[in-house]
Amino acid sequence: METKMINVKINGLPVSVPKGTTILEAAQKAGIKIPTLCYLKDINAIGACRVCVVEVQGARSLVASCVYPIDESMEGKEITTNSKKVLDSRKTTVELILSDHDKSCLSCVRNQSCELQTLSQELGCDAVKFRGESVSYKKDFSTPYLVRDNNKCVLCRRCVAACKQYQGVSVIGANARGFDTHIGSAFEKDLADVACVGCGQCINVCPTGALHEKEEIDDVLAALADKSKYVIVATAPSVRVGLGEEFGMPIGTNVEGKMVTALRMMGFNNVFDVNMTADLTILEEGTELLGRLNNGGTLPLLTSCSPAWIKYVEHYYPEFIPNLSSCKSPQQMFGAVCKTYYAEKMGIDPKDMIVVSVMPCVAKKFEKGRADQSAAGVPDIDIAITTRELAKLIKRQGIDFKSLPDSTFDTPLGISSGAGLIFGATGGVMEAALRTVYEVLEKKPLENLDFTAVRGTQGIKEATVNIAGIDVKVAVASGLLNAKELLERIKKGEAEYHFVEIMSCPGGCVNGGGQPIKTAYERNNMDIQALRAKAIYDTDKAMTLRKSHENPVVKELYESYFGEPNSHKAHEVLHTSYVKRDNF
Repeated sequence: METKMINVKINGLPVSVPKGTTILEAAQKAGIKIPTLCYLKDINAIGACRVCVVEVQGARSLVASCVYPIDESMEGKEITTNSKKVLDSRKTTVELILSDHDKSCLSCVRNQSCELQTLSQELGCDAVKFRGESVSYKKDFSTPYLVRDNNKCVLCRRCVAACKQYQGVSVIGANARGFDTHIGSAFEKDLADVACVGCGQCINVCPTGALHEKEEIDDVLAALADKSKYVIVATAPSVRVGLGEEFGMPIGTNVEGKMVTALRMMGFNNVFDVNMTADLTILEEGTELLGRLNNGGTLPLLTSCSPAWIKYVEHYYPEFIPNLSSCKSPQQMFGAVCKTYYAEKMGIDPKDMIVVSVMPCVAKKFEKGRADQSAAGVPDIDIAITTRELAKLIKRQGIDFKSLPDSTFDTPLGISSGAGLIFGATGGVMEAALRTVYEVLEKKPLENLDFTAVRGTQGIKEATVNIAGIDVKVAVASGLLNAKELLERIKKGEAEYHFVEIMSCPGGCVNGGGQPIKTAYERNNMDIQALRAKAIYDTDKAMTLRKSHENPVVKELYESYFGEPNSHKAHEVLHTSYVKRDNF
């Protein structure tokens, strides 16, 4: 049935939209920007903040454009988004929000990237117009990855929506009522005392500084200043396609060369690439898959690269722990290789080596402190910083990032393949594994390396790949709500797979909880995940080395150190274990 079109005028401009389109969506179609604070496309259309109000001809009062649908009753009517009445209302609303807001903007982590600050400037607000009673909240520092400061919360509930709609975890919500309303966990528990998985998606959607990662920038600077330590840094695949945004570059710009130069200027002893151990992960995980297929092992094999996903399984689906690959994540493998193989090669005591990882993920801060992540008797990873923290570190060091020349990673642990690079996008781990498993089983080169069936940002993807006469059934999910759907189908016997890749963040690591913050307007109108993923796939396409098993460093590691994938020594250094956690 054809959708009925409704004709309206917005600020005098004729607009024709399908029935049911909201005023906010119609205005965007007409090139008119209506400010929002609580609205997030697809997950949080609640009309709570009242910043997006507009005038509708015939309506008794201003209406929230994000939830006001256009129907037959509005045919031919005028909608005004910029009248004095509208602008005055928005200004008053923001001033009332500011009346109970911690306005320590100069020292806030979101200074100059705060949506409330931007609105206040655009609307000409008086930050102290409405003086009166305010509530003071204790900051929650309980987790190793996140800080919650309700003194800067505007009750937009975006974080609540992300926790529920993206991840299906729902460990935060609105507590109390009226003036005492605040965002918290059940029974006012700290985040460390509930089943939070540490994905950081709540940080990414927060419009203010109410949520941010627990920074380790000072730890990095202290390590670099300690001349008794050998300090290594390594970057994850997605960092290079996100970092440039912090310096005003277009979304999806690959700044690998400049990033390496900046890190080298800071004084790290080595600048390496976690992509190398992504390649190593494929050899270990691919061999594990083949072993389970051939020996009647527990299937499906579930990937173990995403620490928030691992924590989710431990909390919510412990019955699937035997399905998890025992491989450490590429981050942890990297630290383990540095403090065993590389430390021996360089004659360095692992206790004198500090390994810093740069990740698109805040859950990595939790992961580095997990049990069974100390291959050399010391933590595999000492410091884990996010893409955002790296940008702050570069700025603090006075480095003019955009003017830097390109340079390349150090050898040997900076050599990697395109297969390692595509770990950053949802489906990338699966595709990298298929490239290797296919050639191992078929014993011949793969003609087309692009497994497009597992690409794309949709939440769940399925494919059957015939390899050496075996129909290998695979599935890919990103976002834990999608992971839950997949696990439930497996539990009920509705779906059968051999290999399943899960990334906790929607779209994969390119959209990780430690990536550059984007405004709601950007999130609502741009496919940020796809733009960053495209940069990764374009780079992979242009690389000569595109298969993990052809990485010369990986080959050398097995020849001189591990012996073969899944060997006893490989298990001691590159594999880990999991625990059942309380779910409350």
